[in-house]
Amino acid sequence: MTKSLVLILVVGCSLAAARSARSEQREVKTPYYSLALTPDGTSIESLSVDSLGKGEFRPSVLFPPEPKPSAQAAVPANSIFSSDWQFKFSSQSFQMISTHRPDAPEQPIVLRFNPELSHATLLAMVDGGQARMPALLHFPDQGSLRIEVESREPVLLQYEAHRRDKGYIEVFFPGATQSNPRVVYTFRVVAIYPHLKGIETDPRFDGFRRNWLNIFQVQAEDGVLANNSASDPCAFVQHMYTEIAKYTPPLASGLTAMDLVRMSLDRYLHGALACGMPYYRGFDGLSIPWQSRNTPSSDTYPSLLSAAGEYVIATHDVEWLKRNYHGLRAWADDMLATDTNGDGLMKFTGSGNAGSWTPRPGGGVFLRPSNWWDTIGFGYEDAYSNALAYHALQQMADMARLTGQQADRQRYLARAAKLKEAYVPTFLDPKTGVLAGWRSQDGQLHDYWFPWVNGAAVVYGLVPEKLGNAIYDRILAKMKEVGFTNFELGIPGNLIPIRREDWEDLNPNGGAPTKADGSDGFQIYENGGATAAFAYYTIAALYKLGRVEDGAGILFPMLKSYKSGGFDGRGPNGRTYDWQMWDGTPKGYEGLLTDCFMALAAVMERPVARDTATHQGPNELPQSGDTADQAHRKY
Repeated sequence: MTKSLVLILVVGCSLAAARSARSEQREVKTPYYSLALTPDGTSIESLSVDSLGKGEFRPSVLFPPEPKPSAQAAVPANSIFSSDWQFKFSSQSFQMISTHRPDAPEQPIVLRFNPELSHATLLAMVDGGQARMPALLHFPDQGSLRIEVESREPVLLQYEAHRRDKGYIEVFFPGATQSNPRVVYTFRVVAIYPHLKGIETDPRFDGFRRNWLNIFQVQAEDGVLANNSASDPCAFVQHMYTEIAKYTPPLASGLTAMDLVRMSLDRYLHGALACGMPYYRGFDGLSIPWQSRNTPSSDTYPSLLSAAGEYVIATHDVEWLKRNYHGLRAWADDMLATDTNGDGLMKFTGSGNAGSWTPRPGGGVFLRPSNWWDTIGFGYEDAYSNALAYHALQQMADMARLTGQQADRQRYLARAAKLKEAYVPTFLDPKTGVLAGWRSQDGQLHDYWFPWVNGAAVVYGLVPEKLGNAIYDRILAKMKEVGFTNFELGIPGNLIPIRREDWEDLNPNGGAPTKADGSDGFQIYENGGATAAFAYYTIAALYKLGRVEDGAGILFPMLKSYKSGGFDGRGPNGRTYDWQMWDGTPKGYEGLLTDCFMALAAVMERPVARDTATHQGPNELPQSGDTADQAHRKY
């Protein structure tokens, strides 16, 4: 047991005193964090954490603080900036203490994080760039700092993040003022994850325990969950957040992961835009505009509705549901209205016909494909979006029941049943024996051996068990046939090349081929690149089918990569590891893509976990005794 370390560094009245103090205790290292103050003792210069307390530290997450004016520049010789800040350290926590002094300038402490080293994020209720307390600073691949404040008046943190030029994430900690004379910020290193029997001492799960929260990145400008704190929010991945949030213990007293989900849903219900919605232009002008003839992607409303349903189930927040049922119903009605021929399946504006995407008039994007995989020409009847729509209709039926809307409930159940009846006959490819990605308006199937499409259909209950097993016999055999065996990279989105005629974006960096058969772009980005994104559906499907060894054969190599930070960061070629060729060459661009961490939920789907899991509900204090299945029923 490490003895508790308690140190106090007081930045006093004089420069000489500050220099004397800093020379003795400027650097602190415990098993949980490594920290150094700036030479003038006024801020934090470097910071790394290890939420597991193993002393395994990565490079500091901070940019060096901006230099302050010297003591001789318009500052009295016996004074320094921020002379009211004190620092106190113990083994698992540290404090920044500000005490008001009339003769000291009021200056915040500003922590500026380097996204090239860690995509830091502030998990908090954020509005207009201001974050309420308590909050959580999370550092992917390192862990989290829970932040609490003691003060006379409420304190709001300022939160900023951008990716223009040299990207950054900044958090401003206000100091004491005359009306708020003492402010104490306490930072405690914490590891927040669902506790399963046996994983605490199993190093294979270290990445699971450190990175469980990686999927949650609050975008600073819009105050919604997003690809990362300095990237775009996407409306069509909201259900991914709830898949993790429903298992997540409280982040802090009065703050849960489901609160972050609700914050995002509230913004969209009140008109905020995100990728996947018409007229979205990107928060910083670096995004490709979503131009889709005033039509959202086919997975946008299903994802939002699924997230809302999971939120209500987990929190029992029926009052929120009653306030927002009208908006949710409008989304559901818009989704159902896309079934223009009455066959039960949702449709997309784009035909999805081979050759319909290219060449584009003027070379510009005038229509994006129908789902998340937005460089592949998914269109018209999309197998993944319809699987998610089926799940959303079941969630809407439950929410209609909770609000007493019995007619709506019956309507949603009937539409779900009709969708299910049409699903397999529409999408099962008789040539391959697996589900195709989409059926275009001309009636053709477009089948590129998408593991995640088939996985989603199994997970959401559209495929009977016998057929599901037959499908995955073929998919796993196909993986071996094409030579993909390294699951530390995740799973390829497709197992054979996407033909040029089914490619939406002709940028070769995105995998666009020049050859008709698509082979020269294969393994690049969405053209067969390996990624952790959407791997959840394959692993969870295998577990649902009782194929424990097959599921574990994919999951545990991925857990090894989660432990080493293998799905984020930038490689020597300037590309990032959210997408990789099959030899490990990075081909991504986000740096950190939160979607890559949905697969951690597959740990909770392991059949072995169902008898041993203990679960902490999102609005409850930790407790033991609930199995994972009981948790689903209870929350």
